[in-house]
Amino acid sequence: MCPLLRGEGALMFRSTLGCFLAGMAMILATLASAKLQAASPAEYWLLETDRGEILIYLDRERAPRTTAAILEYIRDEHYQGLIFHRVIEGFVAQAGGYDEALEERSVEGGVVNESGNGLSNRRGSVGLARGANPHSGGAQFYFNLADNRQLNPRPDRWGYAVFGHVVAGMDVVDAIAEIPTEAAGPFESDVPEETVRIRDSRALNREQAREWVESKEAEAE
Repeated sequence: MCPLLRGEGALMFRSTLGCFLAGMAMILATLASAKLQAASPAEYWLLETDRGEILIYLDRERAPRTTAAILEYIRDEHYQGLIFHRVIEGFVAQAGGYDEALEERSVEGGVVNESGNGLSNRRGSVGLARGANPHSGGAQFYFNLADNRQLNPRPDRWGYAVFGHVVAGMDVVDAIAEIPTEAAGPFESDVPEETVRIRDSRALNREQAREWVESKEAEAE
């Protein structure tokens, strides 16, 4: 903070002008930093659920079309309030398509299948759910709870595209996977008895993700 100086008018003017210029420089530096951060591409996806937070790295290089679709759904706030509607222990935990009433929140879908991108359906990876049509993926996604190489592509068929992996919060995913399941709504099985909602869904750039990780580490100390 600039002090209020006493003295000759010219001296006070120069001091005040200097303080003003220093303050403007700080403001411009702050704005430049904010602009740079805002321009940085989103590389991470932060999910806040009833069971805790999950940070996902989005592999935009290996799965450009899939991650672009996911980021668009994030920007449209598609995932807020949706639940984990399909959980099979030792296999997958799936979300992104149904609300608490098990009413479908549908999207157009049609993401080109990128399962041949070299990313494997290993434990902790995140893939795009789809129907029988290999290019029918939309907003639904799943966490691999184990190494599910049977979901990878083979020469005679398409696989399920992996587009990222869990950076932090796999313990949260595992906790969701331990919830007993039942038949509910349109599903004959695999719906968690305890509803787990996605409370918030945000895209983060690298700096924002680093700050989030550091804040969690500080909380744990």
